[in-house]
Amino acid sequence: MEGKVTGITKFGAFVELPGGKTGMVHISEVAPTFVKDIHDYVTENQTVKVKILNIGPDGRISLSMKRVADGHRGGGREAARYPGRPGSYEWQPSRKSEPTNFEDMMTKFKQTSDEKMSDLKRCMEAKRGGFSKRGSSQK
Repeated sequence: MEGKVTGITKFGAFVELPGGKTGMVHISEVAPTFVKDIHDYVTENQTVKVKILNIGPDGRISLSMKRVADGHRGGGREAARYPGRPGSYEWQPSRKSEPTNFEDMMTKFKQTSDEKMSDLKRCMEAKRGGFSKRGSSQK
């Protein structure tokens, strides 16, 4: 069904459904790929297609955008076969820029992996740095 995004948080988006009910799309249900920033995928007042996953005993409605793909059912592998940003906007690089052979794919994977590890190390060093600074100021 279609709904209108009424609010966005760091963990998901709230979508108003027909009939006035509101459900939430958790960030893990926005796209078939890892979503770091939900604002890259949806905006407030955007009309999106969603699938109802669950209605809890408390009345909370859990929704998914990634499990809706051109009328196909299911998520996971099926959703990955039909990539596309909800709202018909392309959100992944075109296939033309994809590596064409195994060596190119491995090189790209290694580069991406190295970048992620570098970001993780930088984040961890910043956290450790905060603790050591606090400890050194007490001396």
